[in-house]
Amino acid sequence: MAQPQMYPNVPRVSTTADQCVSKVELRIECRNLLDKDVMSKSDPCAVLYMSRRGGHWDEIGRTENIKNCLDPKFSRCFKVNYYFEEVQKCRIAVYDLDNTTPQLTDDDFLGQLDCTLGQLVSSNPFTKNLMMPDGRTKAGNGIITVRAEEVKEGGEIAYMTFRGKNLDKKDFFGKSDPYLEILRSTMDRSWQVVHRTEVIKNSLNPSWRPFQVPLSTLCAGNRSQEIRFDIYDWDSDGGHDYIGGFTTTVDEMMKASHQEYSWPVINPKKKSKKKNYTNSGICLLTSMKIMKEHTFLEFIFGGMQINFTVGIDFTASNGNPGNPTSLHYINPYQPNEYMQAIRAVGDVCQDYDSDKMFPALGFGAKIPPAMEVSHEFAINFNMQNPFCQGIDGVLGAYSNCIRHVQLYGPTNVSPIIRHVARFAYAAQREEQTKGAHAYYILLLLTDGVLSDMSSTKQAIVEASKLPMSLIIVGVGGADFTMMEELDGDDGLLRAPSGEPVKRDIVQFVPFREFKQSSPEELARHVLAEVPKQVVEYYRLQGIQPIKRQQMDPIPS
Repeated sequence: MAQPQMYPNVPRVSTTADQCVSKVELRIECRNLLDKDVMSKSDPCAVLYMSRRGGHWDEIGRTENIKNCLDPKFSRCFKVNYYFEEVQKCRIAVYDLDNTTPQLTDDDFLGQLDCTLGQLVSSNPFTKNLMMPDGRTKAGNGIITVRAEEVKEGGEIAYMTFRGKNLDKKDFFGKSDPYLEILRSTMDRSWQVVHRTEVIKNSLNPSWRPFQVPLSTLCAGNRSQEIRFDIYDWDSDGGHDYIGGFTTTVDEMMKASHQEYSWPVINPKKKSKKKNYTNSGICLLTSMKIMKEHTFLEFIFGGMQINFTVGIDFTASNGNPGNPTSLHYINPYQPNEYMQAIRAVGDVCQDYDSDKMFPALGFGAKIPPAMEVSHEFAINFNMQNPFCQGIDGVLGAYSNCIRHVQLYGPTNVSPIIRHVARFAYAAQREEQTKGAHAYYILLLLTDGVLSDMSSTKQAIVEASKLPMSLIIVGVGGADFTMMEELDGDDGLLRAPSGEPVKRDIVQFVPFREFKQSSPEELARHVLAEVPKQVVEYYRLQGIQPIKRQQMDPIPS
């Protein structure tokens, strides 16, 4: 006879060694954090580290950074593998971020939580006082709450577009700066933020960007479960004013799949004080559709190939290759940063390319025979056939090339981006007959500030419509602030014309952050967003993975 499930919050998994059957989603909120800022409040961010089998601590990810807030409810969650048979140590450290650099050493530490993943899933929600690194609990450090829930992979995704109409004016010298929060009810009868839109400045009639939320996150897959929507007027000091809200269900929201649907935005306090109060504006759902989310592996299983291209910076700022201080110095005993990055990323990508032939291009050098500057040349000096056999072939061509070119400048990368985009465009034109068959990844390695930033932005916006991703690895110790602008994590990249990217296709990583790490760690970080970018591209195109029975039979 089947035994009753006594602990419904604990995912049931197989005990097969190292076989992950469940994923767990962790959501974090804090209260009464330390205030480290003199003229304002702390700007908290939570960082999750995990350790398996007594190994070292790996950073799993970070929440968004919430400005001027001592009681943050982070909307960005963590999805982690859950192994019942292991002790998986977790550490959640909270920092007051004072700058945009990825290092945390120069940010104020607010406290941390040390526990195990087993504790989080079995004591849900899990609430503790934040402690110092030595394990002491200090009065006034604040409280952290973590909620855990099993993730149902391959589920349905809700795609939504909202706008507001005639919202209350909250700013004395302007209108309002509204943003929208979505909250769902939790098992402990509180409300958990699952999505937060961008802020629309100075508008009572905002139109927020389209966004998507998994149905499992939105309502635990229950379309009749109540969901709450709240609209706030954003203030720079963190004291966001509540405009109003409403509750609904996914079933009701589906009415917007045919035509726009609306709800009155109600502020209960204002309603109780004003006799003639009707509402604080209208919130309209302009489009709503639910689709099954295909996975990256479904496209791979369907025969999609990853086409990997390398672009290398040969500008003079790298230093004389004959000098050991040069970033291009060929040391017979130790590969330079360019070579290490090519090897780390290429070793992963080559497994998804059947012929293992990789184009390798250079820019910013005077090349033979005429010794004229080129920003789009084959490093094997054969532009009709720039392909190299495997990653070893790329590294061999690079070592030979550095001996025959003269490093020059400027640092123009848009020609190489457009070069790869031409092939991605050709693949896109064949998708109606061949399906999801080819996706392009450009690994761009550079040592400094781009000279053609405007053209690069334009090229990226154009490439964002194509089956293509751009990975930028910054080598050396230069200031890469401009590169962070190209990575769409903290904002929407726009072309000089104002046209936004269709989707985020750029991942930037400074190599210096991984000098003390393994090549696998570098590859993990620079390739982390590629599966999501692949899935998003084909979703926007309305293209599904090729089914196995649709594929051509393998010749005997």
